[in-house]
Amino acid sequence: MSGHSHWSSIKHKKGAADAKKGKLFSKLAKIILIAARHGGGNPADNLRLRYAIDEARAQSMPKDSIERAIKKGIGELEGGALEELTYEGIGPGGASLLIDILTDNRNRASSELRTIVDKRGGTMGKAGSVSWKFERKGIIEFPKSLIGEDELYEIAIEAGAENIATEGDTFVVTTKAGDFDVVRSALQKVLEARLPKPDKKKGDDEEKSIFTRCELDRIPQNMVPIDPAKVPALLNLLTELEDHEDVQKVYSDFDIPEDVLKEAMAK
Repeated sequence: MSGHSHWSSIKHKKGAADAKKGKLFSKLAKIILIAARHGGGNPADNLRLRYAIDEARAQSMPKDSIERAIKKGIGELEGGALEELTYEGIGPGGASLLIDILTDNRNRASSELRTIVDKRGGTMGKAGSVSWKFERKGIIEFPKSLIGEDELYEIAIEAGAENIATEGDTFVVTTKAGDFDVVRSALQKVLEARLPKPDKKKGDDEEKSIFTRCELDRIPQNMVPIDPAKVPALLNLLTELEDHEDVQKVYSDFDIPEDVLKEAMAK
């Protein structure tokens, strides 16, 4: 599991770099847009939109960009013609792949994703071929400096959290999908009270999330060991998929030792 966790942390660091170039913000805007389209533009009444906004704030997405995406979703602005799809397949070494996309052209996206997967030594599968291997879980991450471990356990476990782990300077709280919002709200109430207030005199009026990651994720029920010789091809495939403009999330069940993963990514 360590390799999978390390890849996750690298993806989020990579995401921060992408945000500076606008790529990540574009993907986050699509998630917000589709959430607003299906459930309305008020996050208080639309849980999916609330999650999307939390994720956007965790990546420091500007407030006006979030509001513009919501307006597109509810039809106040043009540009909301998107379709949600999930593709499934197998990558190099036997790793399962779930690929969530938002696209304005199903045929183009399908063709391009199939080309990427085939070129990198994988195969596309039918609907349901690998999705059964994953469970929906809530993932909440935030700096350890904000709360003591004993207090965190008391608050999170009482609210319904399944697990609490540490990764470097970060706490990682895992929940069942149905308990995600309750746990998130309990933690947010405690942690936000300890943050310094924004200094509006310095123009610091952007609403930011206390969490560095706050989302519903697909967690593999079992991990698949990958032949070290196949690791570079698998990582190249994952990277190319995540760089595609229509791809929102890529989930996999690979198990790669952290030293093998670091070596492969350094090449």
